[in-house]
Amino acid sequence: MIRNIPLLSLVAMLPLGAMADVRPSVLFSDNMVIQRETQAPVWGAADPGEQVTVSASWGASASATAGQDGKWMLKLATPEAGGPHTLTIQGNNTIEISNVLSGEVWFCSGQSNMDFSMQQLSTSSKRTRPEFVPQAGYINQEINTAEDALLRQFTVTKQTSPLEPLERLEGEWFASTPQKNGNFSATAYFFGRELRQRLQVPVALIESAYGGTQVEPWMPAEMFDHDPEMADYYTDKVAEVRPKLENWDPVKVKQDYQTALEKWQANKQGRKPKMAADPAANKQFPSTLFNGMVHPVIPYAIKGVIWYQGESNAKHNTLQYEANFRAMIRGWRARWGQGAFPVYFAQLANWKSPATEPVESDGWASVCDQQRRTLGLKHTGMAVLHDTGEAGDIHPHNKMDVGKRLALWALKHDYDQPIAVWSGPLYKSHSIQGDQVVISFDSVGSGLMVGHKPAMGETEASDAPLKHFQICGADRQWFWAEATISGNNTVTVSHPEVPAPTVVRYA
Repeated sequence: MIRNIPLLSLVAMLPLGAMADVRPSVLFSDNMVIQRETQAPVWGAADPGEQVTVSASWGASASATAGQDGKWMLKLATPEAGGPHTLTIQGNNTIEISNVLSGEVWFCSGQSNMDFSMQQLSTSSKRTRPEFVPQAGYINQEINTAEDALLRQFTVTKQTSPLEPLERLEGEWFASTPQKNGNFSATAYFFGRELRQRLQVPVALIESAYGGTQVEPWMPAEMFDHDPEMADYYTDKVAEVRPKLENWDPVKVKQDYQTALEKWQANKQGRKPKMAADPAANKQFPSTLFNGMVHPVIPYAIKGVIWYQGESNAKHNTLQYEANFRAMIRGWRARWGQGAFPVYFAQLANWKSPATEPVESDGWASVCDQQRRTLGLKHTGMAVLHDTGEAGDIHPHNKMDVGKRLALWALKHDYDQPIAVWSGPLYKSHSIQGDQVVISFDSVGSGLMVGHKPAMGETEASDAPLKHFQICGADRQWFWAEATISGNNTVTVSHPEVPAPTVVRYA
């Protein structure tokens, strides 16, 4: 016989073991890497009012009390690089986390060129030109032979949340082994490998990337207020999706689809019906990826961020990219609460065949230029990839140079390594001298040169003419410029039909 028992009596009858177990964020699990020599946040869930203590084998300990919402957080002093260590989390239950390293932690985010795994880039079956085939072979060899217990990655599971920041997080830590190397983000792996070789300390990569995404889904919601146009953009999107979310009924959607499909199968007229998509799953909705894939990681202690994205903004809010990218960076830094940590990003690699005639505008080049201008934000750096692209593939396989060039920024500016050249040449200034424009560059090392870069090799000096500069006057009639290296850090451009130049562009 089933009886109704008053709730208070039921609670009193529960054994002590029925109390909720203390549960740390999944980031705090076996094989984790914690940022060295800092006060690292540790957090999770427990019973309201439950006392939680975290003790480390290196001697540090800290305690916190879970709030009424069951959340707890504390800060733990972390040691110099090394390990393995253990963490013990004590509440109503005890959790021991093993094989913990202390080292350098980097958050790795963006779209497909960050998301693409080593395994995805290990095949040459889709290479459009023979000189690119060895790149896939190199990655395949790295997968099968590399083993480094001190290089680890945590992969954030893809999840969207259009209106609310999520707390839940899924994923796991794994180290570099032939069994796991294929799961690493290729860009992140070669960045981490370079740091490991130079620093000789543990390196962790938290990969949180989603292919085919614009910058707007990665921005915190409050950062859309940086510009009235973007504030309206966000407000309009929310107004559009909110009723769809409220009225979403997956059971009814499936029933309606089955009905429409049966009707279509009976007469095969018109297009075959498709099941309506869950509006919450739209990966392009503003803030949805910040809410789902960045917020749950915050405030895990990190050294900095590497970022590879922009392809999807070549045809979406293109002229807003710099402002939105800057807003995203500022928003992440504010939410993390670690100050202006470094953000190093990949400038888009060259793609498609070169233009046969000068052009007035191009979305891809516009994003590249806006990425360059983002260097005006403090503690940022850009890996120039113009010479590493593949004309027939938006996902070039040469992630070796991508990772190395991103790492050079970090090694120079965050680890005080003796790096002579850490960037490709960057525009500094220009002067118009009659019918010529003289352009000065920073980051030229021992001097500018015309070069040719074999697929994976070092750049080689070339006696080929300097190409891809275009020039115009006030009439905006563009011509391919005659360009020469005129000094250690200068390029002079002109054209006989432009006696009074006003604008010069490259690439």
